Amino acid sequence: MTNEYRHSGAMMTEQAQVDFKIERLPKSLQSTFRELYTNGNGHDDYLRPNRIYHGDARDLLPKIEPNSIALSVWSPPYFVGKDYEAYLTFEDWQDLLATVIRLHFPIIQPGGFLVINIADILCFKDPDMPRIQAEAVNKKRSPVTKEDVLQAMTEHPTYNRYQLAKLLECSEQTIDRRLHGNNIRGGKYEPQTRVKIVGGLIETLGIEAGFYLYDRRIWVKDAAWENSRWASLSYRSVDESEYLYFFWKPGITKYDRGRLSPEEWIEWGSRGVWQFPSVRANDDHEAKFPLELPLRTIKLLTDPEDIVLDCFMGSGTTAIAAIQTGRHYIGIELEEKYVDLSRLKIKSGIQINLISEPGIESYVDKPARTQSKP
Repeated sequence: MTNEYRHSGAMMTEQAQVDFKIERLPKSLQSTFRELYTNGNGHDDYLRPNRIYHGDARDLLPKIEPNSIALSVWSPPYFVGKDYEAYLTFEDWQDLLATVIRLHFPIIQPGGFLVINIADILCFKDPDMPRIQAEAVNKKRSPVTKEDVLQAMTEHPTYNRYQLAKLLECSEQTIDRRLHGNNIRGGKYEPQTRVKIVGGLIETLGIEAGFYLYDRRIWVKDAAWENSRWASLSYRSVDESEYLYFFWKPGITKYDRGRLSPEEWIEWGSRGVWQFPSVRANDDHEAKFPLELPLRTIKLLTDPEDIVLDCFMGSGTTAIAAIQTGRHYIGIELEEKYVDLSRLKIKSGIQINLISEPGIESYVDKPARTQSKP
């Protein structure tokens, strides 16, 4: 695996200029893009592969070389009350998603793909929704108290929420309720939790950006989740699956089944349902997805030496998958602590046992070489 990646050094082709309509972008970004794709920003200013960048995806995506990304695969904030998305209102969340998807169109290669992993059900607080008047027929409550949880945390300071739940023989839901009064799946009880199906929203945003919906895969995470046992005044189900939406940018797409072994093609390459476990020990990041998710997507849709992008990099899983499969990567992450975590895990290979190959270390957080500008 070579340690070089060469920029084309060229501006967008005439066809790419036709494909990308600046008017699709928010007005606040149109002037930036008009200048970028009319005059070019100089390839020396582009984000370089094999690095994790700290910043907002909306600010950094315009700095990626046009038509350079073979695959962008990421999971956005889900808007379910996680610490890293606490600053978002529902309107902010929709605007973030719409803008990030639109900013992908000019940087994805013609014939390339944008893959978005997201749960199909979005839960958010709606102060205008009437409160559900629930009659508690059987009030089964866990005997675990807040003091029990705090004592267990003192005795086992390295335990995450899942490990604490297992120790106390209760659900993760109970741990979170005792500590924070939260309902993991739907935010706080006040106000009422509202449910929205997001698949149609994702498809609309992709089409408005210029992409076409190419495929959808279902990821079955766990056969039975621990939190399915929690007692609640609700008949809502617990999510056991998520979706991967495959968007295609018009252009020539290479079809090569040789990217997978015959066994891989039969087991998951041609299958609409992927089944592998989620990450149960989210000890260093609240919402990690398993390595298998980007690995499968990268192997299916890209070739060695291609560039893979993750603009919500989190703990660095996509970058590690890219390294393991001989691809280049670009990572963008808003939270500085996760940027540091990603770089550390990529360098040390904590999440996976990186195969010792000549040159593999050169893919780890080092600048790629570029050719001189013509």
